[in-house]
Amino acid sequence: MPADAPRAQLIHIETDRRLGHEWDEWDGKPLAGNGDFSAPPGLFFQFGALTLVVGLGAAALLLFLLAPRLEALLPSLPALLWGALAVVSGASTLWFALLLLSFYGGVLLLPGRLLERGPYLHLMSFTSYVARGFGSRDWAEHAAIDVYNALAERRRRMVGKGELLVLIPRCLSKQALDGVLAIAGRYEVPVFVATRGQLARRVIRERRPRAVVAVACERDMTTGLRDVAGKLPVLGLTMRLPNGPCRDAMVDLDVMERWVRSWVSQSAS
Repeated sequence: MPADAPRAQLIHIETDRRLGHEWDEWDGKPLAGNGDFSAPPGLFFQFGALTLVVGLGAAALLLFLLAPRLEALLPSLPALLWGALAVVSGASTLWFALLLLSFYGGVLLLPGRLLERGPYLHLMSFTSYVARGFGSRDWAEHAAIDVYNALAERRRRMVGKGELLVLIPRCLSKQALDGVLAIAGRYEVPVFVATRGQLARRVIRERRPRAVVAVACERDMTTGLRDVAGKLPVLGLTMRLPNGPCRDAMVDLDVMERWVRSWVSQSAS
């Protein structure tokens, strides 16, 4: 990087939780794939479909077990609840089909509030729990984040330079941090060091950005998107963890620059 290249201001924020909260169970051994959890989007759709089946199946089982007592309270109640469950099942199936078509077909069939910034965030979280049971949590979360980003990018939103916020964790390698600051400097975008949680949300509340580019591992990104993406547009860049979690993480700087450039309105230059 040239000596006179612009460099963004780096603003540190004391975190409200212990670094590595999502990695408490890590045994210190090298991570699978050298900390690269890249996975095809189809993995998320497989676990997403399974999550819907498990959730609806559990609701049906519970209703079946409670039906005799519900009928004693009101004879028509079980039938009403079965009908409601059938409607929910049909709506869920239709929504999931529209999600698939929106992603693979390239045409967004629902507004953001009904797609990636709405029900999708909840499905992504529940799918993470299901994937844990198969030992595929990080890969399923990576696939889910990629699907989310693809849908969010297609909205083609643009904001002014002062309306975009970049959030990064403390665990970036020096090379990655320098790259992020160089990109942010070129587009005059502030960079904040913060994790998910109350203080990260406070920064967003105080700065009032119209869009956010966030960097985190798959585990933190999943919870972060769930907390924030429903309130304002977010693009989430996951990291590679060659030295384990919370240390010397790497990011794809080309993707970050493309995202920052796509958000920042050239008319604001």
